[in-house]
Amino acid sequence: MPLFSKSHKNPAEIVKILKENMAILEKQEKKTDKASEEVSKSLQAMKEILCGTTDKEPPTEIVAQLAQELYNSGLLVTLIANLQLIDFEGKKDVSQIFNNILRRQIGTRSPTVEYISAHPHILFMLLKGYETPNIALRCGIMLRECIRHEPLAKIILFSEQFRDFFKYVEMSTFDIASDAFATFKDLLTRHKLLVAEFLEQNYDVIFEDYEKLLHSENYVTKRQSLKLLGELILDRHNFAIMTKYISKPENLKLMMNLLRDKSPNIQFEAFHVFKVRSKASSFWLGLRVVSQVAMRRMLQVTKYTASRQYPGYLPQTLRSFYHVILGKEMKKKKVLKLYIKTKSRWCWHCASVQTQFAFKSIKKVW
Repeated sequence: MPLFSKSHKNPAEIVKILKENMAILEKQEKKTDKASEEVSKSLQAMKEILCGTTDKEPPTEIVAQLAQELYNSGLLVTLIANLQLIDFEGKKDVSQIFNNILRRQIGTRSPTVEYISAHPHILFMLLKGYETPNIALRCGIMLRECIRHEPLAKIILFSEQFRDFFKYVEMSTFDIASDAFATFKDLLTRHKLLVAEFLEQNYDVIFEDYEKLLHSENYVTKRQSLKLLGELILDRHNFAIMTKYISKPENLKLMMNLLRDKSPNIQFEAFHVFKVRSKASSFWLGLRVVSQVAMRRMLQVTKYTASRQYPGYLPQTLRSFYHVILGKEMKKKKVLKLYIKTKSRWCWHCASVQTQFAFKSIKKVW
């Protein structure tokens, strides 16, 4: 019994028709309307072969035949390179076809992953898609599907094009910038050992660019970057990165300044990065190299506290700072009065017993 009825084209015919009509669209000839319609029909037929229908699963033989035709004809590259020429529904079909064929496995092998590994320019075309608004989100979907596979993630990470992400996450179009950041985050958090190796080898270059994100004027970019930084340095696989990052006084200064940001959310995310220092053996050594001015700015908030009606009231920033140093929750039952030095005078504060040791250390640094 034949696999295809007379009314249904086989994979080779579908691929041939699709490639011919994509060539017409690429040349921008007069017959583009008809070609666009044929492209849509061919993509629908291809999607039906790969995904099947509600009634039946796609036959394995036909799927394998279609995949082989896509590889041999180079149609996969053509579709991505000319994605902007396809209509809206067609773009959705292309991303579904691409993701479906990428997940396809034969035993332990992933043929499409192997194919893309041999043709890495496919990944870079998808990445460059962020520069074209009408295909940016579709390229993002396909790129994240690629990142699920470690060999493909490695190609992107260790390429020069990786640094383009720092540009894309700052784009003025919110949807595109958010999608680019989602891909950027996925790339830096999915394959732990690979990312640790990458960051160790490229620490100076990557964190030089990353620091610019922490100074971004865009609130969303700034907050997301700060949150991601916390996730990265707190991950046990990135211990060497964490040690290197917290050993630099300028990074401490940056976090202390972010703790004074107007946004409570920025302060909260900065706190999670700042608290890492309290868990590291070099925490107090790091504080010693920070200028007295920076330390005083951090504790300026005590002036505000002293002027409150209730002298025991602690602003959120200072309470967080106590928590950072101790790594413990404050105990409300055991309370004593502590002197905290400000620029001009000493102020009374209520704090936990354990805080006494911490502030003795600060006074020594002072």
